[in-house]
Amino acid sequence: MVKRALIEHRPWLLLSVVAAIAFYFLHDNPIGGVWLMLLKGTGVGLLAVYALRRTRGLIGPDGLILALVMALSSAADMALEINFVAGGALFAASHLAAIALYMRNRRDRTVWSQRMLALGLVIVVPLVSYFLSGQVEVAIYAITLGLMAAAAWTSRFPRYRVGIGAVLFVISDWLIFSRMGSVDLGVLPDLLVWPLYYAGQLMIATGVVQTLLWDAGQGARPER
Repeated sequence: MVKRALIEHRPWLLLSVVAAIAFYFLHDNPIGGVWLMLLKGTGVGLLAVYALRRTRGLIGPDGLILALVMALSSAADMALEINFVAGGALFAASHLAAIALYMRNRRDRTVWSQRMLALGLVIVVPLVSYFLSGQVEVAIYAITLGLMAAAAWTSRFPRYRVGIGAVLFVISDWLIFSRMGSVDLGVLPDLLVWPLYYAGQLMIATGVVQTLLWDAGQGARPER
C-alpha cells in the first residue's frame, strides 16, 4: 500500500513543488505572460490533483472540498495576473470552501488559549489588512481570510501543519497589501509573498490529506 501510494500520488506533490519553484525564479523572465500565468496556477493546481487522487474512494466529501479549495486558489493565482478584483473574489470563494471544510471537522476540545488565538485572527486579520492597504475592499476580503485561518486553527487537522499553513497564507497576503498603502517593506514582499503562500497551501493540503487517510486506516497518525 505504501509503495503504491508513493508511485501513484507523491509525484503530484513533487511536480507541484517543482512548478512553484520554477515560477518563483522565472516570474520576472520575459517568457510570455500567458505561460507564466499557467505556470503560476500549476503549483497549487497540482495540489488539487493530489488531493483528488489521494482521497479517492474515501467516505465523505472532505477530499473533494479540499480539492475545490486548491482549485479555486489556483484559478485565483492566474486571475490575479489579469484582474486583481477577480483574483480576490476567487480567493474569497476558496476561503469560504476552506471554512466549510474546517467547520465540518471541528476539534472536539479547544483550550482557552486556542479559542483566544482564533478570535484574535478573526479580529486582527481584517484590521491589519486595512492598515496596510488603506482600502475598505481589502478589509472586507480579509474577513474571509481571518475566518479561514481561525477555522483552520480550531479544526481537528494538525495545527502545526494546517493551522500554521493558514497563518502563512495570511502573512503572504499582508505582504501583498503592504504594496498598496504607505507601509514600505522594501524587497520583503518580492522575496517572500510566493514562498509563504505556496508553503502554506502545501502544508494545508498534506495535513488535511494525512488526517483523512488516518481516518480511513490508510496512513500514519497525524500530529495534533
